[in-house]
Amino acid sequence: MAIEFDGGLTMALGVTSLDRSIPWYQAVLGMTVLYRMDDIAWCELSTPVARVNMGLSQVEVATPGGVTPTFGVVDIDAAKAVLDAAGVKQDGPIDDIPGMVRLLTFYDPDGNTLMLYQDLAGDA
Repeated sequence: MAIEFDGGLTMALGVTSLDRSIPWYQAVLGMTVLYRMDDIAWCELSTPVARVNMGLSQVEVATPGGVTPTFGVVDIDAAKAVLDAAGVKQDGPIDDIPGMVRLLTFYDPDGNTLMLYQDLAGDA
């Protein structure tokens, strides 16, 4: 059994100010804001690379090199079962943001953070 990826990738990066970072990513890297959700201190920008987005999460202290690859999957419950069967350490249960996305954070053998997401926007 293997995880069925959907072809999307979102890189999540902690920044200390969305107000400062969004214009920087737009001007310097040519990204476009897809949406911004101030209630969860998050925004997502499209990149010039097809199906690769940059997510910015406002945090108190940014950790350089702290990008988290976040892979799109078709069925996050099935993907979690694969990780469980392999004994992969996870950071809690699947996080649901109704009508938007389901997220699961997990770690590689060196403790590097990775995430899976299942897009719910098309399911509404």
